[in-house]
This record gives sequence, structure tokens and C-alpha cells, in this order.
Amino acid sequence: MTTTLDWTTLLLDQLEWHWRHQLRPRLAGLTDAEYLWEPVPGCWSVRPRGTGSAPIQAGAGEVTIDFEIPEPDPEPVTTIAWRLGHVIVGVLAMRNATHFGGPAADYESWTYAATADEALAQLDEAHDRWVAGVRRLDAEALARPCGEPGFEQDPMAALVLHIHRELLHHGAEIALLRDLYRQRLE
Repeated sequence: MTTTLDWTTLLLDQLEWHWRHQLRPRLAGLTDAEYLWEPVPGCWSVRPRGTGSAPIQAGAGEVTIDFEIPEPDPEPVTTIAWRLGHVIVGVLAMRNATHFGGPAADYESWTYAATADEALAQLDEAHDRWVAGVRRLDAEALARPCGEPGFEQDPMAALVLHIHRELLHHGAEIALLRDLYRQRLE
């Protein structure tokens, strides 16, 4: 007896269980103070335009995100705001634009969120678009080369797994920063 696996459901179950039971609940109640908290000097963050010290301050609006290309070694510690900006734009929105009909997105032209509530709304929208897009991928679409830089010959399933790893990884970092914020010495 041959069993056909539903890879789309398996891939989405991995992300959605984490999203519903771990990551999104851990973001509930995120304050602006936590969002922008810099646990050590020299953090990369999102900042009002013209106030950053990183070599690159990308963004289209009144708030920019700190960057440097190539990334310095060691990489700076980043704030929750920076991590969310990276996840929203670099992990989800750019892939949504490339693969699922989302609006064009890149670090330079993005309007970054100045507040935690704005960032969470952007995150929810990007997540929902990603999930809807992945849900439309059948086994054949998951097996086709995705053409993504770094994944040119890899199947779309490899990119989906990579994006889910990124969300798990950065979500855990954000959760840790929230833990540290609550325990900080004043």
C-alpha cells in the first residue's frame, strides 16, 4: 500500500503550531519600551530617520533600520524592533512579493514600524500572506526549483523550510529579549 503524504499540510502544521502556541502568544502585550529596548550599547534597531549610527539606515518612512553590508563580525546585538523588522521584510514580505503576489518589498523601500502595535500588525499581515501562499502550493509546486537567490535549483519546499526555520529562530530570540527585558536591573 502506497501512502501519499500531504507535504503542504505538514509544512504548514510545523509553522502554524509554533505560531499559535508559542510565538504569537509570546508577543502579546509587547510594549513600545520593550520593542525599542537596547540591552547593550551599540545595538542595531529601528530609529527615527537620521538618528542611527550604523553605516546603512534603510527605510522609506520616518523610521529606518540599522544595517551594514557585509555584516560585521561579530554582528551587533539587535533589538526586538530590529528582529521584527528583519522577519517582516527580509524573511516574509520579500518572499511574499516574489512568490505569492504580495506588494514589492525590500529593506530600502519599506516603511518600518515606529511602535510595537504597528510592527505586530505588519507581522500578522506578512505571516497570513505567507501561510495563504504556502497553502496554495501542491506537491508539484513544492518540488519545482524556486529560483530564489541561494536556492536557485532547490525545490520550493526547501525555501519554505528555510523561512519556517527563520521564523522559529528569530521568534526565539525575540522571546529571550522579552525575558531579559522583564528581568533587567534598573
